[in-house]
Amino acid sequence: MKKLILVRHGQSIYNLQNRFTGWKDVDLTDKGIQEAHNAAILLKDYKIDNSYTSNLKRAQKTLSIILKDLKLDIPIIKDERLNERDYGSLVDQNKEEAAAKYGANQVQIWRRSYDIPPPDGESLKDTYNRCIPYFKEIFNLDENILISAHGNSIRAIVKYLFNISEEDILKTEIGWCEPWIFTFDDDKIINFKILHSDEESNSNLPIKFDF
Repeated sequence: MKKLILVRHGQSIYNLQNRFTGWKDVDLTDKGIQEAHNAAILLKDYKIDNSYTSNLKRAQKTLSIILKDLKLDIPIIKDERLNERDYGSLVDQNKEEAAAKYGANQVQIWRRSYDIPPPDGESLKDTYNRCIPYFKEIFNLDENILISAHGNSIRAIVKYLFNISEEDILKTEIGWCEPWIFTFDDDKIINFKILHSDEESNSNLPIKFDF
């Protein structure tokens, strides 16, 4: 058996400011740093052999904090294919300001459609097509791995693992630093759970599975 642990980075500066972030390389807030420390506490009993992250500092810093707290000296492999969805021309804009500029309905379409990208950016489908071939390379390794990434790159992986529909993946929420734990036997999921430190979890998987 092997385990896969997916962790979305902690709160970033642009998350706090309600701005579209995408590939903008912003740092964690103090809250985001504390969330990473809390994630390490949740993962203290899990064996981790290798770790992967994106080319963006908010995911890298989250991973570094977790590994340092767990006293794990393991390889960290960085790859931009795990980056967040590229929001193109929306990057840097406050979401309310973008709604005023482009129209609230249009911004909602860009945010919550599976295959309609914002100007000069990526759709979730584009993110899936970028991320999943690389994830398959990682997944084929016989080891327990931790991936620190982003809301939409993790959504892509979750869609792939559970074969979730395009409609339902848009309803799936990945909470900051709430580890998603998958246990596999012969590459089949036999257990899944979401770890969080309190009862107010931001994560949501809209479909129930029996293992």
